[in-house]
Amino acid sequence: MDTLLSVRARGITKCFGDVVALDGIDLDVTQGQIHGLVGPNGAGKTTLLGLLLGLAVADSGRLEILGTPVGRALDAPFGVAGFVDGPGLYPSLTARQNLAALADLRGGDPRTAGIDDVLDQVGLTEVADDRARGFSLGMRQRLGLAAALLTKPRLLVLDEPANGLDPAGKRHVHGVLGQLAADGTSVVLSSHRMDDLEALCSEVTILATGRVVFSGPLDKLATENRELDYRLLTSDARAARREAAGTAGIHVVDGAGARHGAGEGLVVRALLPALDELVKRLVHADIAVRELTPVVSPLEAAFLALTEQQETGR
Repeated sequence: MDTLLSVRARGITKCFGDVVALDGIDLDVTQGQIHGLVGPNGAGKTTLLGLLLGLAVADSGRLEILGTPVGRALDAPFGVAGFVDGPGLYPSLTARQNLAALADLRGGDPRTAGIDDVLDQVGLTEVADDRARGFSLGMRQRLGLAAALLTKPRLLVLDEPANGLDPAGKRHVHGVLGQLAADGTSVVLSSHRMDDLEALCSEVTILATGRVVFSGPLDKLATENRELDYRLLTSDARAARREAAGTAGIHVVDGAGARHGAGEGLVVRALLPALDELVKRLVHADIAVRELTPVVSPLEAAFLALTEQQETGR
């Protein structure tokens, strides 16, 4: 059975004068998938999001959204909603009035547009009648998400949706996006927060200088031939350091603090197979492993390595 794609891009190029914003981009987003878009400033993320929202058109290449080829006219594809560079709001209107105005602009009846439902969905019911000018950045982001959800999109395109959210607000928005994906909506989101992407996304695309340098499942980043630094906390740091030093493929990069007492840690650099072997040795030596976490996440490490390679290779 063929995989249903919400986005299929092949060889997409977009220039602004002499600046090449996108250079032969390929992108697949599966139905019901949360797909992350990551890259340094100027990598082309905003331009690509704009193409998906119909705010710009490609100079060359083929783009299909929800099974329909995108033409050369500026037009929001049917079934697509979202925002780039923050949501556009009327500061003098309340949250409810903002959504009612948007529903009216789209030709709908504000009384039957499901405004209360989307406000509840994003956790803004209690401030529904407060003016948007008094909203925090995180509340504005949530109101922008509510505006996008009014149309019941099949593809949701979001630029930094967790920007300005406190931990509770971020958890709430993550839950909303996860439920949307479970119900079959595809989500493409751009973020500089690697922890958000790792928590939400099944696949990511990394851009650098307008080109795709990686696209695929997150777990592929962790299994590729790339050493990572891991923070290791055990019941006996001194003994753990001896075991690490005696394990092939393990490099102790920080043994400071491995004093006599329990609870001290060290940092080791390794590929996953060598790390697995170290854990086996620690267990065999009756050393309890209390924490084993990447110092830098696999996504962040891959992002830094791949984008630096692209920059130096230009």
